[in-house]
Amino acid sequence: MFESAIFNTTTAVTWILFLALFPMVFFWWRKAYRIFFKKDYSNVCIKKGKAPAKPKIWAIFVGIGNILAGAVALLIIVKVGLFTYYYQDINFIAGSFRAWSEVIAITIWVKIIYEFILKQQAHPMKFGRKKKDETVAA
Repeated sequence: MFESAIFNTTTAVTWILFLALFPMVFFWWRKAYRIFFKKDYSNVCIKKGKAPAKPKIWAIFVGIGNILAGAVALLIIVKVGLFTYYYQDINFIAGSFRAWSEVIAITIWVKIIYEFILKQQAHPMKFGRKKKDETVAA
């Protein structure tokens, strides 16, 4: 098994990036589990340490985004793992690095942008002058 293995820096970095997918899937699916099953909305659309006024509305969107991103990452893990085993070549993961790294990079960036947009929508900007608190005035 893996007779033609050439272990160099590229292969090492590729494996490190591949193994980093496992904790990402775990954390994304754990967040979705907390949202959908435990009804814990404490980490939904947090901005400057504050939750939105109605986090339950935004929790569905955040949970679906986490499930989809985790599913794509898990599919990449399965694809790379099965093909590496099937071809019996440790260098296959490095050879197909461009293909699967593009998919996972797009997934990560879309998830970051998606959650940023949700966070901005959950905490709308207030224009105009800030009003003084009525309790402070007097």
